[in-house]
Amino acid sequence: MLHIAKFTFSPIQENTYVLYTPDGLAAIIDPGCYFDHEKTTLANFIAEKTLKVQFLLQTHCHLDHVFGLQWAAETYQLQPHMHPIEEQVLQYAPMSGQRWNLPFTCYSGPIHYLNDNDTLQLGNNTLQAIFAPGHSPGHLCYYCAEQNFIIAGDVLFERSIGRTDLPGGDHDTLLNSIRTRLFTLPESTMVHPGHGDATKIGLEKRHNPFLQ
Repeated sequence: MLHIAKFTFSPIQENTYVLYTPDGLAAIIDPGCYFDHEKTTLANFIAEKTLKVQFLLQTHCHLDHVFGLQWAAETYQLQPHMHPIEEQVLQYAPMSGQRWNLPFTCYSGPIHYLNDNDTLQLGNNTLQAIFAPGHSPGHLCYYCAEQNFIIAGDVLFERSIGRTDLPGGDHDTLLNSIRTRLFTLPESTMVHPGHGDATKIGLEKRHNPFLQ
């Protein structure tokens, strides 16, 4: 069984997730800790739970989702996983930080690539990478069928969708990703987004105004 811990970090209020097993294996998804006290909060949680972090996973690499990536990679001696297309977004992130007056040290180092339907094992649990571009060109979601949840990044929110006015975004592509990749999941699937509160696939199919 996987536990899901959510931390909301940075002035952009991004959701960072820690998935962890009862025996202490963990994955950090989208480390967005910007301030030192946020890094301390995340590190203390991992230490208090005596977790061994096995994976750093990126849904995508907009600046708010990678603020803490360099720190996490150094702290846990890991290299991030992401879609190969998303590396170019990562390279652009420091310029975005300067533009938004949120300078930060961006990750630079080796990257493990994940493609559509690739899987990772966290203990006895399988995480499936689902390619869902539109908000960002190489966006991945992470789906756990055994426990009926998806870490959706900035694709689908509670009664909303990801913005598509950033470089590499495309509105029609995003809607297609949601309809063909996420709305085909069981309606009871819990959606854990990159901002805001969790929702369910069935609720969004029926009530999301962008998808009616």
